[in-house]
Amino acid sequence: MKLSVIFCTYNREKYLYNALKSISQQNIPYHDYEIVMVNNNSTDSTESICKQFRYDYPGVNFRYFLETQQGLSYARNRGVQESRGDILVFVDDDATAFESYLSSIKSFFESHPTVSACGGPIVPVYEVEKPKWLSHYTEQLIGGALYEGDKIKPFSNGKYPGGGNSAFRKEVFDKYGLFNVELGRKGTGLIGAEEKDLYDRLTRGGEKFYYLPQMGIHHYIPEKKLTESHFRELTYSIGKSERIRTKSISPNAYQNRIFAECKKWAGSIVLFFTYMLRLSPDKGWKLIQFRWYVSKGLLGK
Repeated sequence: MKLSVIFCTYNREKYLYNALKSISQQNIPYHDYEIVMVNNNSTDSTESICKQFRYDYPGVNFRYFLETQQGLSYARNRGVQESRGDILVFVDDDATAFESYLSSIKSFFESHPTVSACGGPIVPVYEVEKPKWLSHYTEQLIGGALYEGDKIKPFSNGKYPGGGNSAFRKEVFDKYGLFNVELGRKGTGLIGAEEKDLYDRLTRGGEKFYYLPQMGIHHYIPEKKLTESHFRELTYSIGKSERIRTKSISPNAYQNRIFAECKKWAGSIVLFFTYMLRLSPDKGWKLIQFRWYVSKGLLGK
């Protein structure tokens, strides 16, 4: 069984080399995996960084491609099409992998032949002091934080792996299709939900996906991602992404998503008062802002 580790990158020169290095220093032989690098029209030094990496790690099967159609989903689909492995592993270009990352994925798929996908912990690493308004809930939004314990188990209750830390059997894409190019980041835009769209298709097909505690990454969070402007654009884009995703399924799916948003408002209000009672008003108010901007995006306001 061979792994294809897919990096899709756009102007992440600060983090890219360390991300690649974290894979090349895994406790797994080079012949068990390849790295597929998809450069999505970067204008920084991405290409030269990739050349330097290839020079520094000549034993790694490193394959480089330029995807000229702008968008993360286009880049991910190119990675799927160019990969030669049985298992496709997507890693964010601003992250570093745990030491046993690849070996845990390989052994899991070998011992679970009926499982289609898996993911693991995402540990945010902040480059500046965390703001007072950051709570458990907003950290999932900003840093992609994910932790489901120290045991292998199925994702449940509508949860699924993070898009920047996930692995699939290649035949999943033959059976269920590629990433939806109407969704996903495009350049500096923050439209998402392409992973959710894919996992929804897998769920409807009865597929299983699991949480692997050793399949973890550290995800680096710059100061820019903690600004008010980024928070506002990101949360509005979440709502807009859900509007695009659900309308592409059916009018009924969109109406159900609006109903679900109403229930989320009820939960957010409860959490707001909980944080107020805990003397953490910044955390509570940020959750209300979060819900407000998501709702605006969902309704197209």
